[in-house]
Amino acid sequence: MCGIIGYTGRLDALTVLLEGLEQLEYRGYDSAGVALLSSGNDRFLMKKAGPVATLKDACTAVDIESHCGIGHTRWATHGGVNDVNAHPHIAGRITLIHNGIIENYHNLIDRFGFRDSLVSETDTEVAAKLLDHYYKGDPYDAIRKTIREISGSYAFCIMFEDIHDQIFCVRNISPMVAAHMEDGSFVASDVTAIIPYTNRYFVIPEYQIVTLRQDGISVQDLDGNPVEPEILEVSWNVEAAKKNGYPHYMLKEIHEQPEALRNTILPRLREGIPDFSEDEIPDELFSFCDKIAIVACGTAMYAGMVGKALIEPIIKIPVSVNIASEFRYENPLVDARTLVIVISQSGETIDTLAALHLSKERGAKVLSVVNVKGSTIARESDYVFYTHAGPEIAVASTKAYMVQLASLYLIGCRMSMVRGKFSQKDAGEFVSRLLDTIPAVQKILENKAKLKTAASILAKAKDAFFVGRGLDYAFSLEGSLKLKEISYIHAEAYAAGELKHGTIALIEENTPVIAVATQDHIYGKTISNIKEVKARGAFVILITKQHAEITDDICDMHFSVPVPHDRFTVFPVAVILQLLAYYTSDMKGLNVDKPRNLAKSVTVE
Repeated sequence: MCGIIGYTGRLDALTVLLEGLEQLEYRGYDSAGVALLSSGNDRFLMKKAGPVATLKDACTAVDIESHCGIGHTRWATHGGVNDVNAHPHIAGRITLIHNGIIENYHNLIDRFGFRDSLVSETDTEVAAKLLDHYYKGDPYDAIRKTIREISGSYAFCIMFEDIHDQIFCVRNISPMVAAHMEDGSFVASDVTAIIPYTNRYFVIPEYQIVTLRQDGISVQDLDGNPVEPEILEVSWNVEAAKKNGYPHYMLKEIHEQPEALRNTILPRLREGIPDFSEDEIPDELFSFCDKIAIVACGTAMYAGMVGKALIEPIIKIPVSVNIASEFRYENPLVDARTLVIVISQSGETIDTLAALHLSKERGAKVLSVVNVKGSTIARESDYVFYTHAGPEIAVASTKAYMVQLASLYLIGCRMSMVRGKFSQKDAGEFVSRLLDTIPAVQKILENKAKLKTAASILAKAKDAFFVGRGLDYAFSLEGSLKLKEISYIHAEAYAAGELKHGTIALIEENTPVIAVATQDHIYGKTISNIKEVKARGAFVILITKQHAEITDDICDMHFSVPVPHDRFTVFPVAVILQLLAYYTSDMKGLNVDKPRNLAKSVTVE
């Protein structure tokens, strides 16, 4: 959500900013803009509603030599989508871009008398005016006074009109990273924008003022004391963030899942069983608790649903799955005997971060499952289980979901050993079956033609329904989300046994129903539910294991997965459901990688 890029150095600033904004497009946005300072302290501003391409077109005739500037992609929160509300914002001597939400901006407008001079509807312009109000020649003093007045989340990049070659940054909650290399200094909302230049960066600490200069970066706390940030390295290069011949990032990332699974699972195995010593996650973390709370949003939450369905029957302690945005408002039953597992691809999801803070306040231990090294959630958790998906650019998550699942399976296996529910032999068999899912996923990827036929039917539908029981229901929730978020088809997932309690009224002639029936112990019951919708005219796409006996009266199309054990079918099933959604969206001519209204990293409530 929203993208930040800033640069000062030897290179042409406009080129760096526009290329950086293109790298950040995947985050989700509806307008874009850049601001430049020249050596003569001239300011240039260009911002446009619409894609970065529109901004680039508007900048083609720009004739300004600048080596210092800031750029932004905005996802509208305060005020409509138009040129005026786009960032950057200028107020007096201040040029500002901002990620986050200033919660008390109405109060600030009244207190400082800004109302008659505002030109936009944004909270960001209020922050710019406040900075200008306090600026008396000392940028650090102005920043300190401004952030003391502000409530909410923010990542600010600031240029002062009379300081032509420096960028000042400060943040609270909303993420920013910074990096320096021979040609200058960079700041960005995430490393994707700076990876073409360097793989070394640091996460800007909260409530620290960072100053970018051509020859280096300085960090100081609010009292002016120097701070030495921790330098991190990106483990992937710029090629990993490109399409590499695929028509969309999403399809590329679906095909990267076998490798992502190997990268997440194999480093955690010692003599064929899970070992987390390299992650510095002690066994005591899994033995002390009498309940587990999984907290996440969206796709990550649906990975948690699978985790609950897997872990709870084995460990035999309560496992709850909680929507992060609701968690802290429900007075959750979390205490010092609770293990809280938070899941976030970006490690910056603000609702999940707030849930983490509440959990720690109540004495719980927090284990985070995240993909981004050094992210806020990773840094503030007690323990971190890093997934190794590499960069995920498409807004709709695929490989991040897959490795979140693998992480929960490894955690569940280790916990089962620690708590005496698995012997070493049991754990070895569990891991062997988990590893067998990797070639099973690969096999699905090599046989896609029939999935395209199924997608051509879904592409004509207004509604679609997913049904399953037990683990199959957990799988279906994510399949439903994938279809709706990138194809804009209304899709819902239902526990198959609930159909007769009301939802079967939604079934009419040729309504697509994607039925998942991979659990042997309830297979017959699921098939009975499927026959009920088939009898009412539904077009049934059925997913089973290979040995299942299928008759013509059960379904219209059938897909099977080459995994014999119930617990592990989620991995190939997930690929089938991802590809169904992908091909459906593509056949409708939609923007697969950047679905409307959605953002990759949600850093505001």
